[in-house]
Amino acid sequence: MASNIHPTAIIEDGAELGANVTLGAYAFVGTGVKLGDGTRLHHHASVEGNTVVGKDCQVFPYACIGGKTQDLKFKGGNPGVRIGDRNVFREYVTIHAATNDGEYTVVGSDNNLLAYTHVAHDCRLGNHIIASNSVGLAGHVTVEDRVVLGAVSGIHQFCRIGSYSMVSAYAKVVHDVPPYFIVDGGPAEVRVINRVGLERNGFSPAQLDRVKQVYRILYRDGLNRTQALEKLASHADAASEEFQRMLTFAKASERGMAPGAS
Repeated sequence: MASNIHPTAIIEDGAELGANVTLGAYAFVGTGVKLGDGTRLHHHASVEGNTVVGKDCQVFPYACIGGKTQDLKFKGGNPGVRIGDRNVFREYVTIHAATNDGEYTVVGSDNNLLAYTHVAHDCRLGNHIIASNSVGLAGHVTVEDRVVLGAVSGIHQFCRIGSYSMVSAYAKVVHDVPPYFIVDGGPAEVRVINRVGLERNGFSPAQLDRVKQVYRILYRDGLNRTQALEKLASHADAASEEFQRMLTFAKASERGMAPGAS
């Protein structure tokens, strides 16, 4: 059962609303959309297309969720968007559907996307991500858990942003951003470990020390990337979560990891 529906809200035939959904003035819910229990669309917010939004999400005024991909390779079909629970999408956020039929742009849970953030087709976002104002994610970008994206930062197509990392404001990211680190500049370079972010996420002193060792080996020991990864793999702490996360991330990198600042 849905409730709190403003009389000017538009709900097209075929839309499905969970319990206690709130729709503000002139909110729009298109055919095929599913809104989870407790989700709220503020006035003039839009959700359309093959889009599923989870529970207790908030979509603020003029945000547009589920619109058609801007990818010129789109050939038709019914691609869509899949969104988890407890997300906040602030004013003018846009999240576009995937390009190919049967595929999805995916957003996890507990994310906070601030005003004017754009999530392009086929992106995959994890959980507990904060994207500041005017962040731009190009197509096929992956953002792992507990990442902070600074205002007006731009992420190139197919880049991956590793867990617990931070992208500084106005950064231009053209390589994969390794877990745990802060990148800055254009093109973005690894500057330092994300110490404050790691501490806020409960990293112990021992864990922080292992992250520092990973950073030194990758960016301060004068090794090339192959040598550095070999050293990480043979290190006494190689079995630790911190070392394994970095090794796994590096192995999957196709664009190459961001370089260190000189």
